Amino acid sequence: MIKKTLSYVFIILMLTSTGFAAEVASDAKLIYNEGVELYKLGEYERSMQAFRKATELDPDYIDAYYNLGTVLEYLKQDREALTVFKQIIVRKPDDYESVYKAAVLSMKLGETDKAKSYLSIIPNSANIAPKAKELANKLQTDMQTIKAEEKAKQAEQAKVPQSNNVYNNLSSPTGLTTDNEGNLYVAGFSDNTIYKITPDGQKIVFLKDVRVNGPIGLASDDKENIYIANYNNNNVLKVSSTGDVSVLIGNIQKPYSVHISGNILYISSQGSNAVIKYVL
Repeated sequence: MIKKTLSYVFIILMLTSTGFAAEVASDAKLIYNEGVELYKLGEYERSMQAFRKATELDPDYIDAYYNLGTVLEYLKQDREALTVFKQIIVRKPDDYESVYKAAVLSMKLGETDKAKSYLSIIPNSANIAPKAKELANKLQTDMQTIKAEEKAKQAEQAKVPQSNNVYNNLSSPTGLTTDNEGNLYVAGFSDNTIYKITPDGQKIVFLKDVRVNGPIGLASDDKENIYIANYNNNNVLKVSSTGDVSVLIGNIQKPYSVHISGNILYISSQGSNAVIKYVL
């Protein structure tokens, strides 16, 4: 996928409407192209609306996020722009241009430690590395020092003993929930696994099933049923107290978080920018 880089001097010239990867949804591409044309006309708010719509139609549309973030930055909406670039980094951690943008915006917002943390991710071989070095200089340091400090920080964090209730070696942990027995359940996003951590700290695999694909949010009810926001499969799974797995709700665009209040299950749908209410 070709990144659309916007410069502050000739932004219009840098916005194009070609070169998209085939996997991008056609409707999202049409809306994206509309955003490009609107920007050329100086319709910044409408162009941003189009880019946002493109990400709703295709939540993994990196170029749409990138251009949305860059226009927000151009309009000096730095906090909002940073949020958008974080969305890219979550989806594509090796998009170092976006990592650099996050560092720049963090510096503008006065969050120098976060800016350094982002810079530490950028390898010397990345195309953006020269600009990263320049930014490090503005922070009165250099890339070598930043990487060394970040490595030392991570090493120090790794020293936290297990007795302090830190549970290690979990694969991309996301959602959490507990049951009436004090067990903790953790969703492992990258390995499609639900882990169970007992009150004495023992970690076991609670659920490994082909129907689990990108679990994020977890919730449990008073009957010991567990509900899983199954992000990549666009559905919500129910795991009964006896261990039976079933699809409770289908056709939810990118379910993210789940919450139970009484007999009501609430699901946030990142793909449709909505919250769904379901009576259990």
